[in-house]
Amino acid sequence: MSSVPNNPIPPSDSVEAQREASSYSRMIEVVAGVIRDHRGRILLARRTEGRDLAGLWEFPGGKHEPGETAQAALKRELHEELGIDVDVGAPLIRVPQAYPHKRLCLDVHAIQAWRGNARGLEGQALAWVPPHKLADYPMPPADIPVVAALTQPDRYLVTPMPSDDDDRWLAALEQALANGIRRVQLRAPGCEAARWQRLAAEAVARCRAAGAEVLVNADLELAQRLGAGLHLRATQLGEFRERPLPVDVAVAASCHTLEELRAAQALGCDFALVGAIRSTATHPGAEPIGWERFAALREQVSLPIYAIGGLSADDIGEARAHGAQGIAAIRSLWPAG
Repeated sequence: MSSVPNNPIPPSDSVEAQREASSYSRMIEVVAGVIRDHRGRILLARRTEGRDLAGLWEFPGGKHEPGETAQAALKRELHEELGIDVDVGAPLIRVPQAYPHKRLCLDVHAIQAWRGNARGLEGQALAWVPPHKLADYPMPPADIPVVAALTQPDRYLVTPMPSDDDDRWLAALEQALANGIRRVQLRAPGCEAARWQRLAAEAVARCRAAGAEVLVNADLELAQRLGAGLHLRATQLGEFRERPLPVDVAVAASCHTLEELRAAQALGCDFALVGAIRSTATHPGAEPIGWERFAALREQVSLPIYAIGGLSADDIGEARAHGAQGIAAIRSLWPAG
């Protein structure tokens, strides 16, 4: 089980406040399952009246009992809540999340098989939902990254500076798309403006042909002209009073601090990048934040977050164990040669 940072609320001089801080610092372990029917729909349960966040929809599950493994807890909870017996499959994502008076870590697994007739034994409403409709259901903050993990790419390619050979750069992009990349940030610091606009237009066309989502770094005018999404630098977050593009066009941001993450969420960004997790050749003097600090930041917001900095596709499992959507990278996702 991955470590989760101890991140209590600031202490106070009063005994009651100290007790509250001590209670708040403890992480509540919660399990949930992704249950699919024969049509590929996913089961959601509605939180009943009298509970926290009543009326919101969530992936069914519940709390660990002392000494239980995540798999055992999930088997028990789904039998008690839904009347089904399950075979627990692979882990999907662990989401640390802070609420006003508690902290929890939502440990989500795929359900490999299930038997019985799923019904709300505790009075909860149930809904079988196609994956592309999951985001239409209002959910608690911890469940929102789970939807992204089910429906959005786990890799986010950030393009490198083009070489002198534009055709070679475009061929490398096409190879990345052939390798399965489905979310791309077009970024070329230092590239001459007219050349970059031509190259970006070609890149957008290739991404669309491959069915990949494409965002332009920092340049709202170019993004609008090309009909692409926009990836904001952290320094740009204060420039906009409202979301700069319609809700059906992606907006993202690079963030390094909690304040920047909260600003990205308030602006309506669809996802963010946070790092650097490890030292990188592109930022040799930057102090890496590591996975524990990443998880502490993840805990404070609900938007999906990619981890970036010295990572490759081999790190996706660890990234998701700390609440990340996946990894973002330049070198490890850009085809060599």
